[in-house]
Amino acid sequence: MATSETTTTKQPAPAGGTSPGNYFVSNYPPFSLWKPEFVQEAYATFARPCRPGTPLGIYVHIPFCRKRCHFCYFKVYTGKNSSEIQRYVEAVLKEHALYARQPFISGRKPSFIYFGGGTPSFLSQEQLKSLTDRMKQLLPWDEAEEVTFECEPGTLNPKKLQAIRDIGVTRLSLGVESFDEHVLQVNGRAHNAQDIPRSFDAARAAGFPQINIDLIAGMLDETEETWQDAVRKTVEMQPDSVTIYQMEIPFNTTIFKQMKEKGDLVAPVPDWPTKREWVRYAFAELETAGYTVSSGYTVVKDPARTKFVYRDRLWTGADLVGLGVASFSHVNGTHFQNDKEFQKYIGRLSAGELPLQRALTLTEEERPIRELILQLKLGKVSCAYFQDKFGLDLFERFAEPLRRLEEAGILSRQNGSVVVSRDGLLEVDSFLHEFFLPQHRNLRYT
Repeated sequence: MATSETTTTKQPAPAGGTSPGNYFVSNYPPFSLWKPEFVQEAYATFARPCRPGTPLGIYVHIPFCRKRCHFCYFKVYTGKNSSEIQRYVEAVLKEHALYARQPFISGRKPSFIYFGGGTPSFLSQEQLKSLTDRMKQLLPWDEAEEVTFECEPGTLNPKKLQAIRDIGVTRLSLGVESFDEHVLQVNGRAHNAQDIPRSFDAARAAGFPQINIDLIAGMLDETEETWQDAVRKTVEMQPDSVTIYQMEIPFNTTIFKQMKEKGDLVAPVPDWPTKREWVRYAFAELETAGYTVSSGYTVVKDPARTKFVYRDRLWTGADLVGLGVASFSHVNGTHFQNDKEFQKYIGRLSAGELPLQRALTLTEEERPIRELILQLKLGKVSCAYFQDKFGLDLFERFAEPLRRLEEAGILSRQNGSVVVSRDGLLEVDSFLHEFFLPQHRNLRYT
């Protein structure tokens, strides 16, 4: 996730209840190692040409929402007026212009663009067109394989959807999360159940090549009945892909704040075994309906046609330039993150400087580990890929963790690949730390 503001400790998921903390592993090395004193390393990497053949992606963080969900741990804002939003859009464009002049870009064009949030569909049609038109003037999108755009169903209507399609979006992602009205309300979602089919049908009519639905297993007051109903309705709608996350409770969520006030140690959501079984059920039902599991979180209707370029390029070492407050980037082997505060972010760009807040350059040893832990989420890792790219024999380098996980039934070695079992996929984030370097295993993750 590209704009997490959580400051929690990475812990393996417990077998029972959901304790607070960050479970999802989104990058490596741990974010806690990214430091302000390393920011100069990021500036230095901008002056170097990219590794030959490295794809370039652009992530744009739109941090505005109608409401803040009780489980949300991203940097988002509610209640910003139109002038503040326009100031932010102008700052994003200034940031984009500063990057477009850097030597590491050197005429490259983005092969994937991702608008995340927050709620990108919170922007007006005019703001969207102005933002994207000016972005294309800086770095043309004519070679983009994919343009993804996240939406909250309640912000959509046919005209807004047509405007989103017209700017070149190829993959529309609807943040459905649940189909149950009570579950939506108790978790603080801004949309209601009636908004979901209405927005989905309008998106189909607008002609998006790919429509994705997001679901969350184990939200507040979710039951087996409401979960199975969500899976049934998803199958009936036949989206091109479905992404399913298991509910976690980072420390900077409203749910954790309420837990702390009550002195609760376990979150009031279904436990990990229950959530895993619900995802197992969803995967099985979707497979029966003709879908294919493509990662620990995703199923696709037609693997030959339906891709997730953002994920696949990012997990194989692409450069990613993150625009916007708190956004994360990865360029030439260096990680960096923007300032996390709205006014500071805008102020630094108004002064003509990039708003970098912390950074870390990966060592040659860390680079393949980063790609390995991310690609394990796909369920299958090619050893030939790591041999060709890094000169690394996975079976030899990671013999001990592979042996332990193989004995536990988590994965197996098959025909030169590491293959994760279905049980392993359902808890993939709980064992990735096995591949961390020893000095990173007990660190605060973010």
